[in-house]
Amino acid sequence: MYLGIDCGTQGTKVVVLDAEQGILLGEGYSPHELISLNNGRREQQPQWWTEALVRAYGQAIAQAGINPRQIAGIGISGQQHGLVTLDRNGQILRPAKLWCDTESTTENNELLDYLGGADAAMERLGLVIAPGYTVSKLLWMKRHFADEFSRIAHILLPHDYLNYWLTGEFCAEYGDASGSGYFDIRQRCWDTAILDHIDGDGHLRAALPALIESHQPAGVVRAEIAGLLGLGPDVVVSSGGGDNMMGAIGTGNIRQGIITMSLGTSGTVYAHSDKALVSPNAGVAAFCSSAGGWLPLICTMNLTSASSAVQKLFQLDIAGFNDCLQQAPVGAEGITMLPFLNGERVPALPQASASILGINSLNLTQSNLCRAVVEGTTFGLRYGLDLLRDAGLQGDTIRLIGGGAKSALWRQIVADTMNARVVCPVIGEAAALGGAIQAAWCVSGESLTALTERCVQVDDSSEKLPVAADVAASEEVYQRYRQALQQLHGV
Repeated sequence: MYLGIDCGTQGTKVVVLDAEQGILLGEGYSPHELISLNNGRREQQPQWWTEALVRAYGQAIAQAGINPRQIAGIGISGQQHGLVTLDRNGQILRPAKLWCDTESTTENNELLDYLGGADAAMERLGLVIAPGYTVSKLLWMKRHFADEFSRIAHILLPHDYLNYWLTGEFCAEYGDASGSGYFDIRQRCWDTAILDHIDGDGHLRAALPALIESHQPAGVVRAEIAGLLGLGPDVVVSSGGGDNMMGAIGTGNIRQGIITMSLGTSGTVYAHSDKALVSPNAGVAAFCSSAGGWLPLICTMNLTSASSAVQKLFQLDIAGFNDCLQQAPVGAEGITMLPFLNGERVPALPQASASILGINSLNLTQSNLCRAVVEGTTFGLRYGLDLLRDAGLQGDTIRLIGGGAKSALWRQIVADTMNARVVCPVIGEAAALGGAIQAAWCVSGESLTALTERCVQVDDSSEKLPVAADVAASEEVYQRYRQALQQLHGV
């Protein structure tokens, strides 16, 4: 039995996987609070993650009905890019600044200038740093929390911190590390010069964790934590990875030809590559994977976070929102929404706000606004998928995950917008499942291919195929969205 733990923005999920049978025995979930300010600050206390982990773990073990001492390994998935800083005693210095935090946009722009601009950053790092990445958070912390900054002894990403909490070891793996902004994705090593630029005394360089391969263990669970969770001795913790890297494993996306798309709080599109696929477009993050290889990826900041805001505005439950979605035609009778409620990452508009265009006295309806927000967020993913396709990635099937994937109508909108077959995995908690599969890979020595073939199955009943007439109609509406991007934001 293996635990997969996914620490996301909204909460922590825990699953119990029987890797021999390829089935989940139990699941648990506990939500997180969020520190959110109008200046773009988005932070969480790392202890909220560990408290949520313990609660969700208890639920999953109870549902599985097993003795916790049957657990052989644990794999952690974490939200990418967050900054966790610890002092020499392993104490947290301040709240973790998250991937969706845009407060360090000024610092990011300054660091991009230091690198010589977008093209030079691409040449040096293999990607262009963005405000959500970890590196600008360090410069921001130096300016605004100088005392805490001076006491940094360990720089960790969220999943690294949970590995440390479990094992007492400080380590990182290539997939999650490649989203830090101080990592060379081609050479798979830290770029310490940028850290020395932020602070010349070398203490940031010394605070970096050791890098390990994806199949290597981070360590074994400490006796104190094993006692807390009722685990047996010597439970192995795998390297873990970022949520997108673990989501790739959990959707079987470990070979070329498969595209994974997530309709979560944010939206992501990614596909496996056997080589470092560096796109000339800064919107494509050519991350390393957590399965060997690379994982070119795009991320949008606004997905179900935007649709939920409209749902809340109209005081609708999920069923009511889907009913409204069903009633509106393709194109929402001329309404276009740029749903940038939290700024946007792809396209790179961190300071943007949302816009609703084309409203008149005839089309201003609840149903059309619900349709417009779903189309607007889906068009953002189409924009990103086009970038991946332009970079040479191929794939005729999209494996769809995330909360939005539960909506049959939204799945159809994705199929028509992307002009591709859409299907959902049987197990929708892809990141948590990926963590459990990676743990089994680490402990058992069985090949990752064999494990994903057994543990990742698609739900044929969820399949949606593009409808020719709606593909054509969606393309017209998508081009209207692109025109609005150009007119309002110069994109």
